[in-house]
Amino acid sequence: MADLQDAGDAILAQRSADGDTDAFAALVRRHGPFLRAYAIRLLGSARADADDCVQEALIAAWHALPELKDPARFRSWVVAIVSRKATDRLRRRRPDDAELDEAVPSSRPDPEDSAVTSSQIDAVRAALDALPEDLRTAWVLREIGGRSYEEIADQLDLPVATVRGRIARARRSLLDAMKEWR
Repeated sequence: MADLQDAGDAILAQRSADGDTDAFAALVRRHGPFLRAYAIRLLGSARADADDCVQEALIAAWHALPELKDPARFRSWVVAIVSRKATDRLRRRRPDDAELDEAVPSSRPDPEDSAVTSSQIDAVRAALDALPEDLRTAWVLREIGGRSYEEIADQLDLPVATVRGRIARARRSLLDAMKEWR
């Protein structure tokens, strides 16, 4: 077991792809705390949601490991899976009545304003869904996760200049998609 803890991600991912559950457990122990913190950051204060998100992502990763082309990039690959799972959860999340009571002022909003707001939210979701995964991941990390460019570069194993470019392209694309709402 000690040899697994010292093994690199590439070896562990290759062994995991071959069905080695101990190797996958070593990857989970190594990256699980970071993935959980990352999911919490993306999802806000919902720690239970973050745990579920990470668990879903790790299950998906286990099943998809044989398709991983570059085992040395396991961490960035699984981070992307967590990002997708978190984005899915954010889309599905509906505020409960207590949150609505706190969020909505005592006077009821105008139905037309509510419809416009709902349409805007739908348009933003559609624009995010239309982004290529690499741009969406970088944008979500920056704008939702509040990560610095350097942190994103470290997490995705990319140069900072590439991260800046991806975020700029994502912002430009989102602005274009949302221009009718300005």
